[in-house]
Amino acid sequence: MVYHNLKALIKGIRACKTVADERALIQQESAAIRASFREEDTYARHNNVAKLLYIHMLGSPAHFGQIECLKLVASPRFSDKRLGYLGIMLLLDESQEVLTLVTNSLKNDMNHSNMYAVGLALCTFANIASEEMSRDLVNEIEKLLGSSNTYIRKKASLCALRVLKKVPDLADHFITKAKNLLTDRNHGVLLTATTLVIDMVQVDPACLEEFRNAVPLLVRHLKSLVTTGYSPEHDVSGITDPFLQVKILRLLRLLGRGDTQASETMNDILAQVATNTDSTKNVGNSILYETVLTVLEIEADSGLRVMAINILGKFLSNRDNNIRYVALNTLNKVVGMDTNAVQRHRNTILDCLRDGDISIRRRALELSYALINDQNVRVLTRELLAFLEVADNEFKLGMTTQISLAAERFAPNKRWHIDTILRVLKLAGNYVREEVLSAFIRLVAHTPELQAYTASKLFTSLRSDISQESLTLGATWVIGEYSELLVEGGLVDEEQSKPVTDVEIIDLILSVLDSPYSNNLARQFVFASITKISSRSTTSPVQQERIAAVLAGYTTNPELETQQRAVEFASLFGLGEIRAGVLERMPAPELKATVTGIVSENKPVGSTRTGKDADLLGDDIPSGAGQTSPQPAQQSNNDLLAEIFGTSGTTPAASQNPAAAKKSTVDDILGLFDSTPAPTPAAASPPPAAAASQSLSSLFAASPAPVPQAAPPQPAAPKLTSYPVYDKNELSITLTPQPSASRPGVVDILARFQVKGSATATGLNFQVAVPKTQQLQMLPMSHPDVKPGTTETQQMRITAPVGSNIRLRLRISYSLAGRAVQEQIDFPGFPPGLTGGSS
Repeated sequence: MVYHNLKALIKGIRACKTVADERALIQQESAAIRASFREEDTYARHNNVAKLLYIHMLGSPAHFGQIECLKLVASPRFSDKRLGYLGIMLLLDESQEVLTLVTNSLKNDMNHSNMYAVGLALCTFANIASEEMSRDLVNEIEKLLGSSNTYIRKKASLCALRVLKKVPDLADHFITKAKNLLTDRNHGVLLTATTLVIDMVQVDPACLEEFRNAVPLLVRHLKSLVTTGYSPEHDVSGITDPFLQVKILRLLRLLGRGDTQASETMNDILAQVATNTDSTKNVGNSILYETVLTVLEIEADSGLRVMAINILGKFLSNRDNNIRYVALNTLNKVVGMDTNAVQRHRNTILDCLRDGDISIRRRALELSYALINDQNVRVLTRELLAFLEVADNEFKLGMTTQISLAAERFAPNKRWHIDTILRVLKLAGNYVREEVLSAFIRLVAHTPELQAYTASKLFTSLRSDISQESLTLGATWVIGEYSELLVEGGLVDEEQSKPVTDVEIIDLILSVLDSPYSNNLARQFVFASITKISSRSTTSPVQQERIAAVLAGYTTNPELETQQRAVEFASLFGLGEIRAGVLERMPAPELKATVTGIVSENKPVGSTRTGKDADLLGDDIPSGAGQTSPQPAQQSNNDLLAEIFGTSGTTPAASQNPAAAKKSTVDDILGLFDSTPAPTPAAASPPPAAAASQSLSSLFAASPAPVPQAAPPQPAAPKLTSYPVYDKNELSITLTPQPSASRPGVVDILARFQVKGSATATGLNFQVAVPKTQQLQMLPMSHPDVKPGTTETQQMRITAPVGSNIRLRLRISYSLAGRAVQEQIDFPGFPPGLTGGSS
């Protein structure tokens, strides 16, 4: 059945009972329309194209009607032109060759005597114009911008906007006409003209000077809109044409940026808009928001800036979550511009931390970090700690880092600093980065007057809660290092100190071993701690024997790392004088920046990272190109032990016996603690035994003495070269090697992962293998999902014979847009000589 018009076709399709019936009807009707097109039936063409456009809207093929739309456009009847241009806009786009046939029709209709026909041509051009069509018709558009008809001028402005987007070089054609359009009194023309000028200024900054002379004119337009009474034609919720006001404010923002004179011209009207706009309705809030952005970007008076920030503060008390979010987001950007003005709204910002919307809590949290300074560090830190107690787990890792950083930068005294970190460890010890815990231990080591106080507080905290991992590790280390101070001074209390015995201390430390929260790293810390305690003068012989028995009991533990640590520490008990020297209190380590610029791993300290990973981070592996490597730990160990025994690297026995000189006592001790791990078979990740060995060796390796103030400047880091190893399926991987000048044969490599397209590479797994003569260590990847615009990293270290070439076999697997990808690559691309020596 053939339907003679669109109404009949719609009725027939709606009468279909199943999808199959509908498809059959559409196919039948499409065949009938094609047959009618072949017969060149002029009278039926209008109905056929109308039916075809409806079929296209239902999702069925309709491309065969493109030429018929062109024929309708050429018709003298307005109804045919209207339908033909509609079909062109729906069935054609700028990439199709048929579009070139439309150019002549558009040019003819732009010069048509009927303004509505001209409007049809302009509307079609604004929707589908290509670069070639824009170049062909730019002169017609320029001429129509000067038309006496406001309807045509408005549509020509939108066409000029399309030309600018396709061919920015043609902006010069519209400068003069755009200036004239800004003087128009018609709101529609003025709105499109303002939009055109905004685009011109953004595309070609050279146009800025041309339009800065129009600032007084724009100010008059805006003042007229603000002061005009009720205008039914343009009124929206009691405000006159808010769309035009917003556009004018955006243009003023661009023209006033970096120009004092233009900014001074618009200061008064901005203040007037900010004070006279009704903020009880969303329309008024949109104008106020644009006003705030304009004030903050131009060279405005300080009083005007304060007023703008006060408007944002008023937004914070709005019931609408969107408005509060926008206010917090904007305050985050301007807090560095005028911190004092933002500080006035501190209480309101802190109230947002208790908001039910997680996005608002996140933005309020970021803003709270930015507000911390010397004067309010106590108040804001107290509020952040209160929020940390009830915060979602996803916030805790970042919060503990930011609170620790704020305490490090703005602490009024060391007592407060230590108390703050202790509170962080108690509230979120499972979400504390390694750098934070390391900084806390350094702080305690450099504050001898508070070591007894800190040990006492940690003893009390650990006794009440053993579930927080970082608290357990920090307390175990500090109590083991300063146990004699704890026994001598007792537990610090508000009224009086309570005595504590070595038995209680050892009982508490050993309880960690039996805790359900205990893991391999915690056991290593416990073994180190009780071994330290056994060497202190306050420990009774009975407790020393108890410690030796505990260590002996773990020498047969089925876990290889635990067994190795126990064997090493148990061996110390038979070394006599050497044992006392090795277990002396460690000197205060060198102070350094611990959190700023170094926190890159999104993982808490503890079971999620092995000991060797921590050693890699603590040695000379770079977190990014251009960083200089610290001195290797091996040399520091040698120097320290040589100083303990009063030698310079060789014991008296070694000097008397040349055969024994090859292996000094210092080397014996270092070998005992496995400071230099033996090579292991190459693998994608280090074996657990080697990881634990490296962790304990770094734990017992005393840090060098603090560097004097007048230390010689470090040499500049060499420029590093990145080598592309993989560039497929929108994923790019590069490797940046950095050889160690002080340790030939050791090369640190930083792998970078980037996505070039718009899809996210999820579940990325990067595996590396090396020849059997080489050894590989790898850290975890910063994040397994690589999003567009971000760079994820993974660090690795290769130990190879000096002079050998580094060869890698890579296996990459990931998912991209739901498709699983797996690749294997042999990469020989590093230059020879990375491992030192000659290749």
